[in-house]
Amino acid sequence: MIALKIIYVANIIVAGWISITSIFNPDKSAITVFQNTYQSTEVIRLVGCLWFSIAILSILGLWRPISFSPILLVQLIYKGVWILVVVLPSIKNDETYPTGMALFFLIWVLILPFVIPWNEWTK
Repeated sequence: MIALKIIYVANIIVAGWISITSIFNPDKSAITVFQNTYQSTEVIRLVGCLWFSIAILSILGLWRPISFSPILLVQLIYKGVWILVVVLPSIKNDETYPTGMALFFLIWVLILPFVIPWNEWTK
């Protein structure tokens, strides 16, 4: 239960800050979060809205950790898919990609399978 709450707090801090930046200042987000690998477009705001929802659900997860844990599965899937379809081809083709985001996503994808309460979902 403590591990879940730590993950939720990390989501609140990281996803919260990134989402606010992406929604309200996509130009800054393009530079800082996306490391100038993508242009500042409305897509950055859309991604910011996704991250904002993760931050909000993580706040709720502090009070009901198991009930809100499916958001961690969503993160595991979308971050893993992004690594597979964006990062790995970019590395293979020697193209730029947001390395900081890729590293954070990789760490999250490696940690989440051990934190997600799989057994609680089968009860």
